Amino acid sequence: MVVVGAGMAGVQTAVALREQGFRGRVTVIGGEPHQPYDRPPLSKAVLLGKAEDSAFDVDFESLGVELRLGCEVQGLRPAAHELDTESGPVPYDVLVVATGAEPITLPGTEGVPGVHLLRTLDDAERLRPVLARQHDIVVVGAGWIGAEFATAAREAGCAVTVVEAAGHPLAGALPAEVAAPMAAWYADSGTDLRTHARVERVEPGAVVLADGTRLPAGAVVVGIGARPATGWLAGSGIELGAHGEVLADAGLRTSLPDVYAVGDCASFPSARYGERLLVHHWDNALQGPRTVAANILGETPALYDPVPYFWSEQFGRFVQHAGHHAAADRMVWRGDPAGPSWTVCWLREGRLVALLAVGRPRDLAQGRRLIEAGRHLDAEALSDPARPLKDATAD
Repeated sequence: MVVVGAGMAGVQTAVALREQGFRGRVTVIGGEPHQPYDRPPLSKAVLLGKAEDSAFDVDFESLGVELRLGCEVQGLRPAAHELDTESGPVPYDVLVVATGAEPITLPGTEGVPGVHLLRTLDDAERLRPVLARQHDIVVVGAGWIGAEFATAAREAGCAVTVVEAAGHPLAGALPAEVAAPMAAWYADSGTDLRTHARVERVEPGAVVLADGTRLPAGAVVVGIGARPATGWLAGSGIELGAHGEVLADAGLRTSLPDVYAVGDCASFPSARYGERLLVHHWDNALQGPRTVAANILGETPALYDPVPYFWSEQFGRFVQHAGHHAAADRMVWRGDPAGPSWTVCWLREGRLVALLAVGRPRDLAQGRRLIEAGRHLDAEALSDPARPLKDATAD
């Protein structure tokens, strides 16, 4: 068994293989030289110097898992059942692609000093002294990573300006009416949020917007999204989607025999939601490997159709999201979005399909179970924030 990728999805695949009884050789190949580590702490404890790293608490030696770190995989030759790496060919019987995603760079910033991304441990270590020196910082992108970085930078005492091309934060994830209350969180924290703001260019020490505004910037942090890290699969014959993701089936098998894909680099068909999902979140990388291992080792096919889940800590709020929603789904609010805690739910034909909970972890826990069960909810009962969400069922 060869696993390409030493992040959460890759490591958990190796662990799941052992837990489910595989006794053969398992090799995990990672492009970074560091011991495999968890990513969420990078924008929190590691960035602020409260932790040196976030290495997984996994004893690879006792599991009998071979790590090949600092080894870039350059291609896949399925006819030969071999990987091409910078250290030479690596044969496989079964291959798991778990290479995750890579951040999208801002055009024109290549080689400009003071421009940073935040995806890897090395990125966090480069940014840590920037925060310690309390630079003026411009964050490009008001998505999840932009908000989390801005939160950490403000905690470190930096002056922070966030520029967002769209009209509201989290434009790619949430509708305007849900994200609008979150814009006030920036101001409350002392962060200057500028929407409808497009970057014209980045110069040493400054970000110039399309309207001519010049923002001083001791450092620039780019958080404008990520794309599946699948460039190395070019020419392999593996089927990729419009975003460059591996198109896996409901068992996380790829179009090539004996090749599976899991985590941020792969999409999968969801019977629950009636569409293919590409989920760039930690929980997906944690859960998917169990299905991969079961299908590699088992006689009974295992299907992967989770309720997607993620969380974010930003500006003193704990934000959680479960499920998947579409523009046509009905929204029901629980609580005042101007207050410290509230929830918004999405209903489709009366069934709960998704919810966003701010400071209401009980709503999230109950809602996630209701989504999994496909329960119908009474919208009027649901809108009462004092009523437990589980008591709003209509069937």
